Amino acid sequence: MTEAIGTTRQRIRTAVDIGGTFTDVFVQHGDGRISTAKYPTQSDPIEGVLAGMEQAGVDWADVEFFSHGTTIATNALITRNFPRIALVTTEGFRDVIEIRRGDRESWDPYQEVAPPFVPRRHRLTVRERIGYDGEVLQPLDEDQARDIARILRRREVAAVAVCFVNSFTNPENEERMAEILAEELPGVSVTTSSDVHPEIFEYERFSTTVANAALVPIIGPYARTLEDRLSESGYANDVLLLHSGGGVMTPKMAEKYGARLAASGIAAGAIASRHIARTCGFENSIGFDMGGTSTDVSLTDNGVLGTTNRWSVEFGYPICFPSIEVLTIGAGGGSISWLDDAGSLRNGPQSAGSEPGPACYGMSGELATNTDANLILGTVGKKLAGGVRELDESLARAAVEKVAAPLGLDIETAAQSIIKVANANMADAIRLISIRKGHDPRDFALVGFGGAGPLHAAYLAKDLGIPSVIIPPHPGVTSAMGCMLVDVQHDLTQMYLADAADVDPRQLSEALRRLQARGRERLAAEHVADEDMVFECYVDTRYMGQWRAIAVPVTLPLTGLDDVVATFHANHLKEHNYADETAGVEIYRLSVRAIGVTPKPQAEPAQLIDPAEFTPTATEVRRVLFPDETARLETPVYDRAELPPGAVLQGPCIVDQLDSTTVVPPQTTARVDEWGNLILTYSA
Repeated sequence: MTEAIGTTRQRIRTAVDIGGTFTDVFVQHGDGRISTAKYPTQSDPIEGVLAGMEQAGVDWADVEFFSHGTTIATNALITRNFPRIALVTTEGFRDVIEIRRGDRESWDPYQEVAPPFVPRRHRLTVRERIGYDGEVLQPLDEDQARDIARILRRREVAAVAVCFVNSFTNPENEERMAEILAEELPGVSVTTSSDVHPEIFEYERFSTTVANAALVPIIGPYARTLEDRLSESGYANDVLLLHSGGGVMTPKMAEKYGARLAASGIAAGAIASRHIARTCGFENSIGFDMGGTSTDVSLTDNGVLGTTNRWSVEFGYPICFPSIEVLTIGAGGGSISWLDDAGSLRNGPQSAGSEPGPACYGMSGELATNTDANLILGTVGKKLAGGVRELDESLARAAVEKVAAPLGLDIETAAQSIIKVANANMADAIRLISIRKGHDPRDFALVGFGGAGPLHAAYLAKDLGIPSVIIPPHPGVTSAMGCMLVDVQHDLTQMYLADAADVDPRQLSEALRRLQARGRERLAAEHVADEDMVFECYVDTRYMGQWRAIAVPVTLPLTGLDDVVATFHANHLKEHNYADETAGVEIYRLSVRAIGVTPKPQAEPAQLIDPAEFTPTATEVRRVLFPDETARLETPVYDRAELPPGAVLQGPCIVDQLDSTTVVPPQTTARVDEWGNLILTYSA
């Protein structure tokens, strides 16, 4: 019998983030010590989890909590490496997922959108019809339904998505179709749209259901195998899988809602950045996670992470599970610099990846990357990861020369230009997620992490006027730490189209309580104790005739809707710079977030030293050419492990550690706070 979440039996809490290149391990010991490990991601990700934990010296019998994020679901959708799936839908709606909404990713008329996840021959229709108001206009033709099941059996499909028009108002026909498929196709996964995404707009509902059907045959066996392997290794508690909404679920729920694990990995970094900023006293923060291939940017406003109800792994096929809003761009340490047809310098989104990698790796890479430019400038040393990899500056110079020559620049100026263009791209991404949504970056702190984030964070803060930069103690494994900071979470929704002026608050409260009851059932199935259950209620509102809604948090019981409408107007003004208090407001949807609170890692602040009594000792002095300088500066390099809480450094300097390098430019001060974070402030 699996123990209830929150039961304290052993001493170690662990989290693992499975990335495309490395599996990152974050371990908190019973005495508060933190240990980390990085292990190459294996073809069988579970082997990477076990090997990484072994490398960290963890005995599974001592582990009381295990959570992890994974890119398995995301990669399956990107590569389309999933079993054969089918779609059963209402007659006349066979091609909804192919017609989509007629939009394109670019203006190029010859660039076609990728084909649907379900080929047309596996999209079958059945006679049935539910009206817009939930009335059964035509019962399901059960004889035809069984014929369809027999066809799918011959085609050996692994999963079926059942998507009937208007099923969000009445799931009767869909549920009966699912029962027939379960009878005729034992062992085949069946997903219904009324269960996965019971909302209006059939294209988005169909697309989400198909994605879920595609992933359940992958996530289900993976989750069960992971649970069994960890149990065999001595782990006795719940395995928790991070989902895109910023919560976790057990393997039992992951088998049913596999698409929630898409975008699992990037959510962990956003969660960690919020936690780190709040620990430092910042309720407003921007997460800046720069790795080898891409940069993920997230925003926390008044302690609340931004979320979205529509996102996609591949353009044209939205997934409508609630997700933490993360903006991803192709800018990383391996991003390639190149010249466009007009002769302008560009950076990314193409990447050298881990193989062949930047030119300086000496693995046959020949194109200039951000890492090559940083090596030439001196902001990166000639050894990475404690000497595991040595970098060859001559190869970096040869690669950058290919960019410099056509521009008429010397190699060092070209390297500065490469970094400036990369920084400009990342600053634009921060503007998109902040200024475009009505937030002033100057009111936020920037949390820089990932292997390359601390290299660039100070430059972005200066460009955007952000007053403080936070570099966490373990930047390279911060996303893994984020997996440890989450709760069990389920998001439930129900359509509720009504004029706000005509709604009875008591009926609205009762509808939200019914959603709460469904959430309570899910949490109970995942062994969450009643006292650890928390429910957040939202009323999604919009102007009459508007397309998209804004979620307004509410507290039950509702006694009126005046406050809801007033909050909607205020939020609409903030997000869209427009509000009309004379316009009609309608309720669009009800949402409940069911949360099972899990114990969080606890740490004690360290005693701060008197900075006047501490003189840091440099491990070396490097001549560094900073992007905004005209000459190289003598720059001390410090070992972060030797900097005690309270230590203060004056830029220019560089802080080195095993998993990252922090650049402190001229006119910038860095101090180590009581939590081990580096806090950078621009002093000019």
